[in-house]
Amino acid sequence: MLTTTADEWWATGVGYCLDVKRFTDSDGDGRGDLAGLGSHLDHLVDLGVDFLWLQPFYASPEGDDGYDVSDYYSVDDGLGTLGEFVEVVRAARERGMRVIVDLVVNHTSSEHAWFRSARSDPASPYRDWYVWREQPDPEDDDADIIFPDAEDSVWTFDEAAGMYFRHRFYRHQPDLNTSNPEVRDEIRRIMGFWLQLGVAGFRVDAAPFLAETATRDGDADDVTDPRDGPRDGPRDGPGDGPGDSTALDESLAMLDVMRAFLSRRSAEAVMLGEVNLPRDEVAPFFGGSGQRMTLCFDFTLNQALYLAMARGDAAPLRAALESRPELSEGKSWGLFVRNHDELTLDQLDDDERGEVFAAFGPDPDVQLFGRGLRLRLPTMVGGDRDRVELAYCLTWSVPGTPVLYYGEEVGQLEDLSLPGRLSVRTPMAWAAGDAGPGPVVADQERDPGSLLHFFRRMLRAYRGRPELGRGDVRLVDVGEPSVLAHTVTWRGRTVLALHSLSAEPVTVTVPDGVVAPGAELVELLTSTPRTVPDGPFEVELPRYGRAWLGDT
Repeated sequence: MLTTTADEWWATGVGYCLDVKRFTDSDGDGRGDLAGLGSHLDHLVDLGVDFLWLQPFYASPEGDDGYDVSDYYSVDDGLGTLGEFVEVVRAARERGMRVIVDLVVNHTSSEHAWFRSARSDPASPYRDWYVWREQPDPEDDDADIIFPDAEDSVWTFDEAAGMYFRHRFYRHQPDLNTSNPEVRDEIRRIMGFWLQLGVAGFRVDAAPFLAETATRDGDADDVTDPRDGPRDGPRDGPGDGPGDSTALDESLAMLDVMRAFLSRRSAEAVMLGEVNLPRDEVAPFFGGSGQRMTLCFDFTLNQALYLAMARGDAAPLRAALESRPELSEGKSWGLFVRNHDELTLDQLDDDERGEVFAAFGPDPDVQLFGRGLRLRLPTMVGGDRDRVELAYCLTWSVPGTPVLYYGEEVGQLEDLSLPGRLSVRTPMAWAAGDAGPGPVVADQERDPGSLLHFFRRMLRAYRGRPELGRGDVRLVDVGEPSVLAHTVTWRGRTVLALHSLSAEPVTVTVPDGVVAPGAELVELLTSTPRTVPDGPFEVELPRYGRAWLGDT
């Protein structure tokens, strides 16, 4: 059972991920900025947000939407200044919200001063900050190419250096050699800089790929910083994720370095990991108590959600919940319905992925990398409001910390004229005439029946019953395959959650003993009271219906 202390603010919190350059344009230049974000903090307070996750706002040539960083210590000129960043963090704190930021240290931009120096001179102090070979082994490419539509190798020859450099992602994103003690020291300095400016932690980008060991002509220079302590990671590498066992051990060792530094600097700071791996391969990224990640996003549950919705059958969700490893105290899962990338389905097999494609994105133009969809949820379900609400209610009713992607609260849409996964990274439309493709926020503010008002009601219910996402979960058989039924119990309080994936109304039977006879319940989403009779009792659910029944 998760026990919450004052430092575990995230354990009963709601996150909100946003891209500053697409959130609010304050000066009319067509690009969002920090000043614009500051002007809409009250929208997030009214929604019920506890912490913001800011996607990269650092200086960048924007070859990968800001994830190609050219200066870790500055704000992109078009987004504002360090002073404005500090003002946003302060203003958020005054409203009860913390700020975490993206930490992108698998790679830099090829325009970073470190790489420019490294490629220009073999004697450069930055040469060994990157990963080089005289001649790469083609077999290295087998499982390591992240973007097969854009790259055919993880090695690119650099004319100035006269050598090949490694890049798991795009060729303009050379991998940092994080086994180099100097690089590790620099990562600590980056973390310390932003912590000093008030952030409450980091979302760690591409966590399974943090480590790259410097190699020359196929021989590894196993560089280890003695200050980093022993490595306790598994010896077997996680399949097609982080690669071989050496790379996995190095990635886990790098997380140990980061966590140790974070714990020394801040009692409250968290690390939220992007770890899209199967269940047994995620566990090492959490580590033991006080080690490594505080939270890891639950990609397994997310992909099971879409398979279950495609089938109208809750079995994939039940399996995903049953396979969750038990976490040590002070750890939790990050929950999400949609994020800033393609809807990744790589943990499904080919047939399962085909089912999801057929149900939600049969057009090849909306499929990406053969593994995902570049659509937002409202489009995937044909604008069916019931299915949209079901997806969020269901996801938020299981243990974890929910994180919204900006615009989800109003049904933000994609723009398929934009390439690749940029299609889902569209600007917010705050008022009529704004450039965003989604619904106008001001219109939804005025409409009590809007999706925005539904989200506010759901967040109020969620925040009022911390057991919803924090308790011990127990699956319940209610005799209907389309319904996911479970209880969550925390500190003596219980919620029974029922979610139907059926397009038709269903009536389910809750077995005797799940809820005490005579208990007074309230349906949390509608505030409707209900008394539990002796023995089993029935609950009627409309199409794609949901019910959160909590004891009073």
